[in-house]
Amino acid sequence: MRYLILSDIHANATALEAAMAAAEGRWDKIICLGDVVGYGPDPNEVVDRVRKMDVAIIRGNHDKAGSGLANADDFNPVARAVALWTRDQLRGENREWLEQLPAGPLAMDGFVMVHGAFRDEDEYVFAPAQAIDSLLDAPAQITFFGHTHLQGGFTLHDNKVGVLHLKPGASDLYSTLSIDDDTVYLLNPGSIGQPRDGDPRAAFVIADLEKKSVEFWRVPYDIESVQKRMGTCGLPEPLIMRLAYGR
Repeated sequence: MRYLILSDIHANATALEAAMAAAEGRWDKIICLGDVVGYGPDPNEVVDRVRKMDVAIIRGNHDKAGSGLANADDFNPVARAVALWTRDQLRGENREWLEQLPAGPLAMDGFVMVHGAFRDEDEYVFAPAQAIDSLLDAPAQITFFGHTHLQGGFTLHDNKVGVLHLKPGASDLYSTLSIDDDTVYLLNPGSIGQPRDGDPRAAFVIADLEKKSVEFWRVPYDIESVQKRMGTCGLPEPLIMRLAYGR
């Protein structure tokens, strides 16, 4: 079974379509780690697209805030403004779909899905000290997580936590991680709609766990067209600018 693993699409329909086109024919099932909406200009278009997929999905914090399931009081002012804008834009059926998304963790065949961390779906895992609980708590060898928008992850081997930097080079579409039997993994596919690791290309993972292979992908998309839509929607200028820098 080959899994296409998406995370943090953030209402960016152009980036999602570029990723789906690049991955065509390479997967058997789609996984989504949450944050379908938030930040981007296309909340209904992206929810419509994801709803049509045969996808195993969990919710993210922007899905909760954008649907009104949770308030956005702990968001920064820019994120809060877009969450409230998203609520106004979403059609009723799409808002209800987001409200009904399950919380992680969600166990799949051979791996686990979380949005943030294993114990707290809203926790950011940026550093080894933050990763250790999820590495120790996970009931499977591999956990896929999102939330940080940083492609890569962490390992636990011989009681030592390691950091994985797996972003493909500028001229490459993907880099491949080979899974070792005696290592536990916490892997982040990166963000489709708003990468923050200095690479503006849309990020995702294709995992073939039977072959012990995890490919970390990056694909270019038409960023300027997304920025224009964001401007037309009146979204905050910092969000518009950061897309081009992957920050």
